[in-house]
Amino acid sequence: MPAEGAATRALSSAASGAHTREKLALVIPTLREAANLPGLLADVRSVLDPLEIDYEIIVVDDDSRDGTEEIVSAIGHEDARVRLLVRKGERGLSGAVLYGWRHTDASILGVMDADLQHPPELLPSLVSAILAGNDMAIGSRYTAGGEVGQWNPIRKWLSTVAVWATWPIQRAGIRAKDPMTGFFLLRRECIDGIDCQPSGFKLLLEILVRGHIHSVVEVPLAFGSRSRGASKANFKVGWDYAKLLASLYASRFGPRRH
Repeated sequence: MPAEGAATRALSSAASGAHTREKLALVIPTLREAANLPGLLADVRSVLDPLEIDYEIIVVDDDSRDGTEEIVSAIGHEDARVRLLVRKGERGLSGAVLYGWRHTDASILGVMDADLQHPPELLPSLVSAILAGNDMAIGSRYTAGGEVGQWNPIRKWLSTVAVWATWPIQRAGIRAKDPMTGFFLLRRECIDGIDCQPSGFKLLLEILVRGHIHSVVEVPLAFGSRSRGASKANFKVGWDYAKLLASLYASRFGPRRH
């Protein structure tokens, strides 16, 4: 299989046949999230339908074998705007998102989690911010009005430290208060030619640091409580984040090649 590192380079070629009318591709990466999908997909469609924008919802599943394929295929049979992509032998949220973005011609790209912690009701505000001319719109837990939900004090502290560590590598004028969120939209051209790291969970941070971003809007996000499944936060996620952070610091402040 071709390396995921070439994922975002291929995005521009996928867009070559895009229509003049704006189109949103919302990727929902899944791994054993079947129980959440019927309600989530219905809610997403109900908030996107009234908007004046073409859209598609792409569920990218990492071969869960838990009924996800059957559920999404049945919904897609009734609504062709819902599509399923299954990755075999691969894992990683960032890689799944990039895989979905590669397989669409949409001019606006987005992602949200399938664990019901990202409220679909926020999508109209995110879409509106992009259509108003902004490069990126973020569902932010740390902007005024946002909430992190029922996290314990240790997790809140770790999250605060992780966000603080990004401040020096984010660019002045477009720094995001929540560069770790997994709920955001952006224009396709913002990542043209950028090789994003497919492992890990912090795709937004890499895009903020390395992408062609000139304007960011943060929309308050009240992070929901997980109703099913377990948190994906573990040592490997932390290690992947540390490696990404080191790489971004090196690219931002390391010696430049001539």
